[in-house]
Amino acid sequence: MIDRATIDRIFAAANIVEVVSDFVTLKKKGVNYQACCPFHNEKTPSFIVSPSKGLFKCFGCGKGGNAVTFVMEHENMSYVEALKYVAKKYNIEVQEHELTPEEIKHNDDRESMMVVTSFAADYFVDALYNTQEGMNVGIGYFRERGFSDATIRKFGLGFCPKPSDAFSRKALAAGYKEDFLVGTGLTIKRETGGYYDRFSERVIFPIHSVSGRVIAFGGRTLRKDKNVAKYLNSPESEIYHKSDVLYGIYFAKKAITQNDYCILVEGYTDVISMHQSGVENVVASSGTSLTEGQIRLISRFTKNVTVIYDGDSAGIKASLRGIDMILRAGLNVRVVLMPEGEDPDSFARSHSALEVQTYIREHEEDFIAFKTRILLADAERDPIKRAALITDIVESIAEIPDPITRSVYIKECARTTDTDAQILTREVARKRMSHHPDKEAGEFIRRYEKHQSVSAESLQRAVLTPGHIGSSSERLERELTKYLLKYGDQDFEYKEGKEMVALNVAEVIISELSNNGLAFRTPAYKSIYDEYEAAFNRGEVIDIHRFINMPDPEVCNAVVDILTSDDNYVPSKLWKKHDINVESETDLLSEALPRAIILYKSKAIEQIIAELQQQLGKEGLSDEQILALTTQISALNRERISIAKKLNRPIL
Repeated sequence: MIDRATIDRIFAAANIVEVVSDFVTLKKKGVNYQACCPFHNEKTPSFIVSPSKGLFKCFGCGKGGNAVTFVMEHENMSYVEALKYVAKKYNIEVQEHELTPEEIKHNDDRESMMVVTSFAADYFVDALYNTQEGMNVGIGYFRERGFSDATIRKFGLGFCPKPSDAFSRKALAAGYKEDFLVGTGLTIKRETGGYYDRFSERVIFPIHSVSGRVIAFGGRTLRKDKNVAKYLNSPESEIYHKSDVLYGIYFAKKAITQNDYCILVEGYTDVISMHQSGVENVVASSGTSLTEGQIRLISRFTKNVTVIYDGDSAGIKASLRGIDMILRAGLNVRVVLMPEGEDPDSFARSHSALEVQTYIREHEEDFIAFKTRILLADAERDPIKRAALITDIVESIAEIPDPITRSVYIKECARTTDTDAQILTREVARKRMSHHPDKEAGEFIRRYEKHQSVSAESLQRAVLTPGHIGSSSERLERELTKYLLKYGDQDFEYKEGKEMVALNVAEVIISELSNNGLAFRTPAYKSIYDEYEAAFNRGEVIDIHRFINMPDPEVCNAVVDILTSDDNYVPSKLWKKHDINVESETDLLSEALPRAIILYKSKAIEQIIAELQQQLGKEGLSDEQILALTTQISALNRERISIAKKLNRPIL
């Protein structure tokens, strides 16, 4: 929504040292500035800010970017929010494109709902402290739970008093529209006329967005009536989608980042008590089943999750399947079982922060081991139950995207269940095939496996892994991207026959990829290449800052990683593997660059051959189609052999 000219003015004005200094104390060291990283705990500074390049980089946790992406990461803002923050710092008026009437109404409605929930949050806090009912019932309950006044105020806890329409009447009198009161779920309109407060006579737990705005509420009744729901939450609305929200994330995000792990509990009071005890990297799914949206939210801050179960929780087995989703997302999951009769709330109230942290550290175990132990206790010596248990564990292992991690868990599962590891490997591969959306590819693998002495797992890695030309292809894409960013405008000498010719780095890379119809597959490197190619084809002078200031944080981080890496002329493992002797910048360009392009072509051909073989495995192909596919595969294999000869390496 912000026009390009305004964005350019913001980046031109932004002094990264000044922006970062708003949040971190920097010390000058040579031409750069240094500090302890704000994104993870460290005692020795590894966080560098370069004013000349306009970038920051932490050599400990790997985060890097420009002034805007720093604000995004540190304050968990969107790109537009961070741009506006930096613009405000430098008194730049933000020009946004003219919105359509529909966009205006949508934005106005969302903002109106936010204003309504903010009013409601203030109303509930005021009612807690300034009404007799709030003091007696609300404050009484919170103090009974062991919450201090500081904790009550920190989380904005409140109370909704009688009569049953008190809040609605107050809001309407203050000028808030009925549509937004009803839309947020705060007010229920009676069929017989009049209004009813959804949270009447309940203590209130405000639910905050990542940026700290109140978007919904949870209310707990203190009545003993069994016909009244104990907890009641705001309904879905324009501003509240419960599947994308975690209770306490606003208060926990900094601690999660610094500790590099997130503790996941069940309810509001679990979160609040643990925060009060000093353990702040904790959030709750608010009693609902864990969702993919909530997992994505956690993954913004860490890849490590510790799930805490109540000591006497009867729902452990039922909730195990939900945690498989965390594995599927590529996160590392550990589990802690509270002592019998305890939950995170009660345990945190009776122990110090150090004791809570020590207990978690000493009792957490990886999810697969925990699941195996829990289910084995039920299976005992019953072979049918044991078989079902192993199948269940295989289902969980199959969700793990990383093949190395899967392999480790397969071996551990084989050891604990006394099962053949090869059988488990094949079963995990079959499960992954059945879960894969491209069932035809799975069918091809199964048919191919019948005729080849290749395991299902190795085939699954070769064909079904996204971007399956492999990690070496990603390294090659990074290598080629590095040549563009660091040496794109330079010439190098290349021997053609008996003559030495001068070639431009960028022109060679772009023409070779373009002429062969090749495109990068790694999203970050593809974005950089596409931007570079477009500028190159327009004949523009290419300034490195255009890439540092690209809006996607992942792309920006990839650029900074390349520019700050110390492998300028150091032979990488990639080149050692292919016997390339790199000693200087000239060697890097004249020897390694052409070889990198050839290697990338080779990998791309492998990809195309695999895709054609996949098509060849389909049923119902005509003789003409089969002949066309086999002809293409033969031609590509001849090209592959030709490339292999250039590389002086055998065809595998």
